Amino acid sequence: MHVAGLFLYPVKSLRGCAVPAVELDALGFVGDRRFLVVDPTGKFLTQRTVPRMALITARLSAGTMTLSADGAGQIVVPTAPDPHAPVRLVSIWKSEGLQAEDCGPVAAAWLSTALGQTCHLVRIGPAFSRPIIKATARPGDVVSFADAYPLLALSEGSLAHLNDRIQENHGEPVTMDRFRPNLVIDGCAAFAEDTWTRVRIGDTVLRNGGPCARCIMTTTDQLTGERLGKEPLKTLATFRRDATDPSDVNFGVNLIHETKLGTIRLGDAVMPL
Repeated sequence: MHVAGLFLYPVKSLRGCAVPAVELDALGFVGDRRFLVVDPTGKFLTQRTVPRMALITARLSAGTMTLSADGAGQIVVPTAPDPHAPVRLVSIWKSEGLQAEDCGPVAAAWLSTALGQTCHLVRIGPAFSRPIIKATARPGDVVSFADAYPLLALSEGSLAHLNDRIQENHGEPVTMDRFRPNLVIDGCAAFAEDTWTRVRIGDTVLRNGGPCARCIMTTTDQLTGERLGKEPLKTLATFRRDATDPSDVNFGVNLIHETKLGTIRLGDAVMPL
């Protein structure tokens, strides 16, 4: 098994980017989901309710992040914390009262125009603290603006198996980007990732945090922002229902990095422990 894809999503729910290597810190992949779009009350926004978020690309360079969208131009935002930035309290699911840095009125105006609704861009700064609240977490495990876990892994074998079933049901196959993984693994059987307890990749060790329950975002074309029907949820519901909560359908595995500093590169071997 080896790493076949690495992806960063600098802003939660905006379009991500493929990278050849990633560094890890306490929160996960450096640069991944360190920014968040929120409504005026501080509640997080995602493609679940705002599918056109997929139309905005976020790319990182030295010290900056560039947001761009067709017809909207682009805006450049510093990635480093700003000690003078106002603090905005934000929420992600059950994590409430998170202290985030407001990125300012210019970024808010650009995003509000691009998304067609009033919103703000916030960034992780020194005041941000968010422990992982799932049962698989251990003391010291923290997470960024991701849904619940630092990392998400999915294998090429699992996607191929799913697409075979979708096509048997006369549906159109889906692409990997619909599932927004951080890590894509190749060279293993379908759903091998579900069985990992711990795994070594490069110089890092990662722990299974549990399966990833899928939502309506997987039905969204990540290039056009369009909802494309009921797949892949329709087919996943026929064979991937959660044993403890049948309302969930699972695809991919959440990971918690036990090694808080390290590097993962394309081609790195993946070795279950």
